[in-house]
Amino acid sequence: MSDSILIIGGGLAAQRAGETLRRAGHDGPVTIVCAEPHRPYDRPPLSKEVLTGHNEPEQVFFRAPDWYRDEDLELVTGTAATRLHRSERRVELEDGSELAYDKLLIATGSRPRTLPAFERFENVSVLRTLDDSLQLNEALRGASRIVVIGAGFIGQEVAAGARKLGVEVTMVEAAPSILGHMLGEQVGGWFADLHRSHGVDVVLGHQVQDVVGNGHVQALSLSDGSTVEVDHVVVGIGVAPDTEWLLGTGLIGIGLAGGAPAGVEVGDAGRTLDANVFAAGDAAATYDPVLGRHMPGSHWEAAARQGARAARAMLGLDPGIAPVSSFWTDQYGLRVQYLGRAPLADETVIDGSPEERDFTVIYRRAGRPVAALLVNRPGALPEVRRLLETGSELALSA
Repeated sequence: MSDSILIIGGGLAAQRAGETLRRAGHDGPVTIVCAEPHRPYDRPPLSKEVLTGHNEPEQVFFRAPDWYRDEDLELVTGTAATRLHRSERRVELEDGSELAYDKLLIATGSRPRTLPAFERFENVSVLRTLDDSLQLNEALRGASRIVVIGAGFIGQEVAAGARKLGVEVTMVEAAPSILGHMLGEQVGGWFADLHRSHGVDVVLGHQVQDVVGNGHVQALSLSDGSTVEVDHVVVGIGVAPDTEWLLGTGLIGIGLAGGAPAGVEVGDAGRTLDANVFAAGDAAATYDPVLGRHMPGSHWEAAARQGARAARAMLGLDPGIAPVSSFWTDQYGLRVQYLGRAPLADETVIDGSPEERDFTVIYRRAGRPVAALLVNRPGALPEVRRLLETGSELALSA
């Protein structure tokens, strides 16, 4: 009989792994365990179309319910993994049940970081799940003023979505620029200007000093001395791997941020130090040979490819070549795409016009391209990907 494969997680990596297992001919038992009460769904629309009400919730699901039955994939929803017993090859679930496996894929994703100062207030949101998005949509429709804390991609998308709904937005970022640590000060300044041009009050280099309210946030005092009245607060300060259930297994360490569990360290195709355990998506920390260390989970496309590659590796098949990591965001009708690792760069080259919101940024290290950012140039993506994968020169619009 073929190996039984257990997939813990209900996101993109888990879905692609299940699809790949069946496509590759695996006929053994496959079980997908989802902590949420929903079958696997796509997360990018949550901060875009679902948030603004332009997509119905049903549109975000990867597959219809019948697909899992037809593919003979057992789907367990509404219960999370609580403990892994590696030596016995079994996983405990929070509903008290246990599942055995021959091969295990850890694809539990990540969870939003929170701020203790807001824990006792009702009108504060994070955005990670479908239910989060639906609740935030309802809150935005009843609000006239919100504050978004954090100017990462999620924070920016929430700000853009709120403005689309006519809500006044203040975006507070503790760093001196938006994503400057990752994309550079010039590109960070471009993002700030983009939001300001659409009416967002962008506050950089300052933090929330005090919260005014009694169970309901009424105003925030900022470190620049200003006070912002608010109907709702969205905290978007990043995520942490959802791997606490793996403490004591030897598969993870402790991260630097608040002592939170780190991602599962994996090598090629999601392999861990346990030959029977694999990891993919945000729960995994993939070894980067350029940096010489394991890096936290990446974004949508990486999760999809990692889940598929891990599935093939489980079956003893060639997983294929690891792709360049990439990510995209939609804001104010613009498509922004990012590939590679820009922090490695020692120089940047810009082609096009940032003022006209039509440009490409190539990040280079010792003359070799290591990352790229495309604004409103989706057609250039295949050629830019080739550039990063091969190191060849790119014929830009010049």
